[in-house]
Amino acid sequence: MIENLRMFLDAKVAQYNQPGFIANDPVCIPHLFDSQQDIEIMGLWAAVLAWGQRVTIINKCKELIGLMDGTPYDFIMNHQETDLKKLLAFKHRTFNATDTLYFISFFRHHYTQYQSLEAAFVPPVLVGGLPNVASGEPVEVCLNYFRSYFFSLPDYPHRTKKHISSPAQKSTCKRLNMFLRWMVRTDTCGVDFGIWKQIKPADLICPCDLHVDRVARKLNLITRKQTDWQTALELTQQLRQLDATDPVKYDFALFGLGIEEKF
Repeated sequence: MIENLRMFLDAKVAQYNQPGFIANDPVCIPHLFDSQQDIEIMGLWAAVLAWGQRVTIINKCKELIGLMDGTPYDFIMNHQETDLKKLLAFKHRTFNATDTLYFISFFRHHYTQYQSLEAAFVPPVLVGGLPNVASGEPVEVCLNYFRSYFFSLPDYPHRTKKHISSPAQKSTCKRLNMFLRWMVRTDTCGVDFGIWKQIKPADLICPCDLHVDRVARKLNLITRKQTDWQTALELTQQLRQLDATDPVKYDFALFGLGIEEKF
């Protein structure tokens, strides 16, 4: 039974984990850039803004890039206060100018100290080695740390907190898990970037959006009634039985089955 499921899902991974998948997915946004910092900045932003229709998400991200003169990292690090005025009109659903300006403040604060955004997800006490999966979920530690660190600036707006989830809130953290997949997973297929090395692909948690959730339940990969952080963990543990080193590659299969094939 498990071998049949593995063969079925492996075939779907091969079908969807390929360059043709990029253009119609928010992952196309970080793929517009070559520098690591631009990839990280717009990868996180694309993930955070990823709710609603994919076409709208992609267009909104491109609008945001245009407002930063096409060079997000350079704009963030070198803008003048007057340059921020054009961002005041930016809005996507409940994400507004207040949130946009705080993201810019956070990025500038972080990149003044670090070369990579990966440091925002890895607590200093864990640098050099995240805990073993057997002793807990390292990504849970990383996501809780990121939210705490992200809102460590003294002037953070309370309203922006709803845009950054964490396991501590019992959220599935779908958007941040998707972002981590982009940054951490590494293969030769060209969709995910694999530019971060401290978090291992084996440690990733599967992004659990409504399409993935529905398909996973049909395949009996989820039994938990509600959809929360524990649901994402349950799904990921099931996927680790199919591939312990790269369980989140099956996100391609589950998402593709759900959104493209209406499985």
